Amino acid sequence: MARLSVIVITFNEEKNIERCLRSIQWADEIIVVDSFSTDATVDIARKFTNKILQHEYDGDIRQRERGFEIATGEWLMYVDADEEVTIELQMQIQETINNPEVKAGYSFVRKSQIFGKWTEYGGWFPDYVFRLFRKDRYHAEPAEVHGGFAVDGEKGTLNGLLLHYTYDSVDQYLSKMNDYTSLALFNKLKENPSVEVGPFKIIFSPFSHFFRKYISQKGYKDGLHGFVLAVLGGIYTFALYAKLWEYRYRQKEGKGLLPPVTNLELQRVKRL
Repeated sequence: MARLSVIVITFNEEKNIERCLRSIQWADEIIVVDSFSTDATVDIARKFTNKILQHEYDGDIRQRERGFEIATGEWLMYVDADEEVTIELQMQIQETINNPEVKAGYSFVRKSQIFGKWTEYGGWFPDYVFRLFRKDRYHAEPAEVHGGFAVDGEKGTLNGLLLHYTYDSVDQYLSKMNDYTSLALFNKLKENPSVEVGPFKIIFSPFSHFFRKYISQKGYKDGLHGFVLAVLGGIYTFALYAKLWEYRYRQKEGKGLLPPVTNLELQRVKRL
């Protein structure tokens, strides 16, 4: 029988962690990598595993790889603390990793609950996330935000649902948006060090995003939730390009400190 190790990274996830870990307690090994939570996260996690590492947060990929390094399973899987593996997905995973014709890695179909509603449209569902792979075949694709992993070999998809209990409120969305847009700025600078942004991009990109999510991807079918999400997505887009404009302006004019754009810089600012 193939062994499966599941890695979960945490920081102050006492509201979510028990649901998450209970949904994966069937795995051969659970490893929690915690960023020095100040709530009950670690105490709750100890009910499900004694393999708990603590390390200062410096990005999702780095934290997950710390768990991968000590994992004993031939197969690795990672889920976020605000996610839940359904029974159907569990059964598919167990059957798949013991199949002699198994592929190198697998994506899951993720469904998100946003502001208390399961979201069906606007590009939110189906959301394919690559989460299961052989330990000897994977490699990291680092990024400050929305990085991931890939494999050397063929990939497949399992259709059991991975449930994602994402933003509880608009306030939480806006709070996370501030961090995510700063980190996404770093990704853009890394992809194209000479990237610039002008008035056209700042003004029209938010409207383009809203149109795509609400009209093209039928966000209107989610009712008022869909409208609010499309508007917030437009605000996200505006914030990202406004930050890029600010970064270039300060860089060229030498006026003030450059804004934080990496996980370590953000953590340093928050401590101050």
